[in-house]
Amino acid sequence: MKKVLLTAMAFLVLVVASAQTEEELKAQIAPKKDSIAAIQGRVNALQAQLDALPGWKIGAFGTIGGSLSQFNNWFAQGIPNNSSGNIGFTVNAFANLQEEKFFWRNAANVNLAWVKLDDKDDPTDDDSFRQATDVFNISSLYGRKLSEHFAISTLAEYRTTLLSNFNDPGYLDLGVGATWTPIPDLIVVIHPLNYNFVFSSEDTIFESSMGAKIVADYTKQIGAVSFKSNLSMFQSYKSSDLSNWTWTNSFSYTLWKMIGVGFDFGLRNNKQETLNYIVNRAPTPDPAATFDTIDNELQTYWTLGLSYKF
Repeated sequence: MKKVLLTAMAFLVLVVASAQTEEELKAQIAPKKDSIAAIQGRVNALQAQLDALPGWKIGAFGTIGGSLSQFNNWFAQGIPNNSSGNIGFTVNAFANLQEEKFFWRNAANVNLAWVKLDDKDDPTDDDSFRQATDVFNISSLYGRKLSEHFAISTLAEYRTTLLSNFNDPGYLDLGVGATWTPIPDLIVVIHPLNYNFVFSSEDTIFESSMGAKIVADYTKQIGAVSFKSNLSMFQSYKSSDLSNWTWTNSFSYTLWKMIGVGFDFGLRNNKQETLNYIVNRAPTPDPAATFDTIDNELQTYWTLGLSYKF
């Protein structure tokens, strides 16, 4: 009985000591966390000052995603013998010049992806990787500052595809107007004088026109989280059928050095592209379709995978 009591007392002392040690350690962690937050705040403030300095700022970030798989005699599914895969990547690059009286901002966005599904039991199917996503966009914005937040500006923006139908269609916007920078991370471009050049072999559907160009770009990094959102909109003065807009978004969370997890998604609305697809490229083309008879469906894409930046 004496041994049992001694053992119980020793165990109780050990538990109390452990609890005291745990509480002491937690008490020591709290002020250190406050110190880390204060240091990070000072680092962020210094980085903001660096970003505001005149000169060039150049960088890039993006997402890489993909998978490969193979099944043999997997009879629970419709195609028991197959190999499949998908691979895709995005690139967001920029080269920005900031000076006292003017700025020059250049950006490029590329999003490409391929997929394949090879049915081993069907010798006639396509066993190669096929294009799934194809986005290419470059822009250049020059502004002459009138004040800290307003500038007279000119913009050139070109959009097309790379893997197939390069420049068919292709869109080139050239315009002048004003740029508003209410905060360092946000740029809003409003150009009421803009001409939207459309290049295409299908002249009966695609048409160039004069209109207004609106662009909003927001780029921000908070600790390990980085994100970029860009809205590019053209409103034709001739017809709403010739208007279009594209909204792209990129998010990344850094896990180790410059590597992390990234997610990209985009939305697009373009009635000319929708009509061209229905008339010429749909599985069952409809040559009699017109702008008035079609539904202008929303175009979307997304990519999830590893992210990188430099």
